[in-house]
Amino acid sequence: MVDKVKLNELVAQLRMAIPQEIRHAEEMLSRKDEIMTSAASEAHQTRQHLEQEFRSRLGDHELGRKAEEMLREAEVKARRMMQQAEEDAENRRNHADAYALRTLRNLERDLAAATGSIRKGIDVLAGSALASAGNSSIPSPADFAPEDAAEPSVFR
Repeated sequence: MVDKVKLNELVAQLRMAIPQEIRHAEEMLSRKDEIMTSAASEAHQTRQHLEQEFRSRLGDHELGRKAEEMLREAEVKARRMMQQAEEDAENRRNHADAYALRTLRNLERDLAAATGSIRKGIDVLAGSALASAGNSSIPSPADFAPEDAAEPSVFR
């Protein structure tokens, strides 16, 4: 049978071992809570860091998107400005050509009038010189006419 002394010793050892095991288990539970708290804290910090990084990258992306949009708008505006400048230049060329044409036509008209007046003056002077002298040594108006007088100039 069982030795009472040994049994008492075993029970005493169990009584001593159980509180140590309980303390060890409580310590493990305590550490478990600490580990869980630490892990939760670390997870929270990691999440905050990732959210901040996400916001930063999103902000960078948003800035990049806005910059691209501004670039597109600037290109459209530059094309419109170039087109407007080309239209203005064409308009100014047309106005300058029209002004030059009017000026040349006025000059032609004035020159034709002056040529007519000069021709009449020559004719009058040549005719009066012939009439007053009655001398055949006085040249006729045809003598004073230019060599191409046979072909009158045509001005428009």
